[in-house]
Amino acid sequence: MSARLSQFREYRERMNERILAAKNLPINRFFTLDTKAYEDGALDAKTKEFAGLAASLVLRCDDCIAYHVIRCKELGASNDELFEIFNVGLIVGGSIVIPHLRRAVELLDEIDAAT
Repeated sequence: MSARLSQFREYRERMNERILAAKNLPINRFFTLDTKAYEDGALDAKTKEFAGLAASLVLRCDDCIAYHVIRCKELGASNDELFEIFNVGLIVGGSIVIPHLRRAVELLDEIDAAT
């Protein structure tokens, strides 16, 4: 696992634990809703992660993009599938998405190199 990928995961986990430990009911409920939204249902988890990735590209949230790229790979997404989702995000979001697409592909390359 690359240093950047390890740092991202460690930071995310540490800060999520810190936030949840504050026991703010609305924040904890939101985190639970977010987790539940990506579980298998009428759509499988991978399809939901694809939707989250496309939305994150359009919203230009690098942390969200990274999270969804990681989850998609963990759920067995191929690079061809991811590039189709990258294209959806690019088409919907326009050229302003390109810098975020670059970082998404860079992370994808790091994940692939680590496996």
